[in-house]
Amino acid sequence: MRRITFTSRSTTAGPESAGGEHLTAYQFEGLLNYPETSHAVFTRHGGVSAGMFASLNLSRSVGDDPGAVAENNRRALGALGYRREQSVTAWLVHGCDVAVMTHDDLGREPPKVDAVVTRERGLPLSMRFADCAPIVFYDPVRQAIGVAHAGWRGAAANVVEATVQAMADAFGSDPRRMWAGIGPAIGVERYEVRPDIVEQVAAACPPGTRLARPGRNGRPHLDLAAAVTAQLQRAGVGTIEASGMCTASNTGEWFSHRAENGLTGRFGLIVALNP
Repeated sequence: MRRITFTSRSTTAGPESAGGEHLTAYQFEGLLNYPETSHAVFTRHGGVSAGMFASLNLSRSVGDDPGAVAENNRRALGALGYRREQSVTAWLVHGCDVAVMTHDDLGREPPKVDAVVTRERGLPLSMRFADCAPIVFYDPVRQAIGVAHAGWRGAAANVVEATVQAMADAFGSDPRRMWAGIGPAIGVERYEVRPDIVEQVAAACPPGTRLARPGRNGRPHLDLAAAVTAQLQRAGVGTIEASGMCTASNTGEWFSHRAENGLTGRFGLIVALNP
């Protein structure tokens, strides 16, 4: 992935508003080949949230100040040239349901799903993460985009295959012509889980997928990125790009639910088809 810095001005009345704030983000090399799209995976830097949410927390469900979250989202969307009221998102539930989004969804309560897809231009899709895997989808032939959220529950439910199928059903997307990117997520070295969790995820992956490594205390560690990659491959996705970044190993840049004992914010991913 390519690191990039955006500059955004605050709308708050505090000292932050006096100068431009720098938002650090990453972009997928493969998706940058398609100028008809805009996207960014924002780190935790460049916002106005304080304390354990410092500073670019984009989630309003973790206990952060709502005004700060609103400003953070304004900054992130503004970095890509959009306003908050132009975007749609999801209320994440760790499942595999997918919502097809249109401009008619603007201003409505987010659907309780873990993937959103669209073909509508000028309609940014946003989602929030803190160890679960962000997955971006793009079909350059049918001009369709999608974002999915996969923790171990989402991987066990195979939200990857559900998203690919939803794009095929709604837009006529051919997986062989699709590109997919796996963003920063908890790495296998830091993801200790129960043995039954590995079994549940393995049941949703191709046979023989190497998903677990032994930990120092004998409990397995789950390779979430490997599970998502295997599911993308089985779904027939033609091009896959993985960030290889571990959120739990770098809390200086990313929020991590596991590394920060659940007391943290959420970083955001935004992707849009340009008007």
